[in-house]
Amino acid sequence: MAAPTLADLSPMLLTERKTIPTTGDWLYEIKYDGYRLLAATGDPQLRSRNGHVATKWFPEIAEAMATLAPGCILDGEICVLDDMGRPDFDRLHKRAARRGRPGGSDPVVYSVFDLLVLHGEDIRDQPVEDRKAALQDVLDCCTSVLLYVQDVDDGQGLYQHALALGLEGIVGKRLGSVYNCGKRSPDWVKVKRPGAVPPERFKRA
Repeated sequence: MAAPTLADLSPMLLTERKTIPTTGDWLYEIKYDGYRLLAATGDPQLRSRNGHVATKWFPEIAEAMATLAPGCILDGEICVLDDMGRPDFDRLHKRAARRGRPGGSDPVVYSVFDLLVLHGEDIRDQPVEDRKAALQDVLDCCTSVLLYVQDVDDGQGLYQHALALGLEGIVGKRLGSVYNCGKRSPDWVKVKRPGAVPPERFKRA
């Protein structure tokens, strides 16, 4: 059976929680504050969460994706990082609105946290920890434009780190969980820093 194409797929969604899970086995990641994109290698393509083709919006990401092995589809967040490596959503919004990369615009990175298709094989039914191990191998030879999102097992410690740096929050993923396209699952949760996303964000000009 042929693997799904980029157009067949949509991102798995997070369930918001106020507290970090206290039961079960989880891995935890920093929640990057950016634009969610799925991306295909080979003839590189980028597609937004809403299905818009975004390949020409971020040419440096497309160029980096072209250096990876073909037949893979990745999931992650496009971000602009500040001098401390923290995502800056306002700068990203301004960059994205310009489409492409005009002179003087901020560079972006693709913070990648999951792998849906590996060398033409659909691996969404594999456990998240196995998908992440395969993803790390895929990204092993890439440039700093493509960033592998590390995970830890200490959710409380990571959350305190996010608070100290003023990050958006953290993401928890239940070990053994599969990738369900377009669905909001209790196996993927986000715990945000209080006040992390102001309500007026998406009303900005």
